[in-house]
Amino acid sequence: MELSKRIFDAGVVGAGGAGFPTQVKAKSKVEFVLANGAECEPLIHKDVELMKNFAPQIVEGMNLMLDSTSAKKGYFGIKEKNVKAIEKVENEIHDSRIELSLLGDYYPSGDEYELVYAATGRLIPAHGIPLQIGCVVNNVETFYNISNAVKGIPVTEKFVCVTGAVKNPKTFFAPVGISIGELIELAGGTKLKDFAVFVSGILMGKLTFDLNEVVTKTTAGIIVLPKDHYLVQRMERPVQDMNRIGKSACDQCSYCTEFCPRYLLGYDVQPHKVMRTLSFSASGSEVWNQYADLCCSCGLCSLYSCPEDLYPREACDQGKVEMRKLGIKYEQPKPVKVHPIKEGRRVPLKQLMKRLNVLQYNAPTPFENIDFEPKEVTILLKQHTGKSADSAVAKGEFVKKGQLIASVNESELGANIHSSINGTVEEITGSHIKIVR
Repeated sequence: MELSKRIFDAGVVGAGGAGFPTQVKAKSKVEFVLANGAECEPLIHKDVELMKNFAPQIVEGMNLMLDSTSAKKGYFGIKEKNVKAIEKVENEIHDSRIELSLLGDYYPSGDEYELVYAATGRLIPAHGIPLQIGCVVNNVETFYNISNAVKGIPVTEKFVCVTGAVKNPKTFFAPVGISIGELIELAGGTKLKDFAVFVSGILMGKLTFDLNEVVTKTTAGIIVLPKDHYLVQRMERPVQDMNRIGKSACDQCSYCTEFCPRYLLGYDVQPHKVMRTLSFSASGSEVWNQYADLCCSCGLCSLYSCPEDLYPREACDQGKVEMRKLGIKYEQPKPVKVHPIKEGRRVPLKQLMKRLNVLQYNAPTPFENIDFEPKEVTILLKQHTGKSADSAVAKGEFVKKGQLIASVNESELGANIHSSINGTVEEITGSHIKIVR
């Protein structure tokens, strides 16, 4: 059986981002396969712990993808500081095609545009994807899941990091569909009475107060912070207030653009120009919104660069939405060319954490093998890019862990879903399947 078929059957998707179905990448023919172990979001250490504890499976997954795609070279993107992870991965590499691409401790070194350039020297076209320049990029956990897929083991668990203001920060495998509240309890509970939760990161993740939200195949982890923390207060502010403040205070200093990682790589992203949409007429906003279209929403402009603590990232997000509504796609007029000052404007992760007032939460999160089965799971039917999966079970049916409960047609972009526990199907809706142990 072809690797792409095994991956499809196991429901493997990108574990570190939007959840792109991995079988599509396994079918491609490329020159380079890249393993993304950079993990640049502050405080989260799940990829490092995975490489330290499961390097054989990860390297096996890389070998399988190299063979499937006929790639001539494979690169492991790992930060130089993660010495133990590097040692573990190096010890498992017995194929001359695979090399390490050691990275500095900067944000956002885990962005695939950054990683592809660092490892291969190639630049992804504007609005493009790595496949266009002969590259496939997967998170290291995706390679772990590929290794499991060839053994007939589907994706039923997610490797998550629980950190911040919890009593015992740690990393562990959690059943897909478990609640955020249960994750916090597995880390000893919080140290706080009033707290907020960031899911998958404080920069590119989302803020929630709902402890009933569930783990999906793309959840990197959760960070618990005080409810009155600077980051929580910023993200709770209504968009109208963000825009009003930006309209009155932005003096067009352009620091947001000068530190933008995509701008420094050569893409025409200019947040300071997008900020002009807050003051100009509708026709003016049409012009300035173009400079948001290639933004990756890393958040550096809003949370680090702006000396007035404004919201250029949020303005760019709004600009991209407006562009889509109008059916406009910005075509960059000049070829992508790296800015000569790029290396001098990298943002050290420690400096970023200090700026965000989270340095005190940067604790080790050692892997722990937790034997825990929740009383129930709520498994979403869309945890991936593409089509939502269709239920393949009936209400009242008993299912086993690993059993297919929702599927997509192989000809469609999507991913199969499997039960993460043994139990009875209690509820089926258009968005989820609830299973009770």
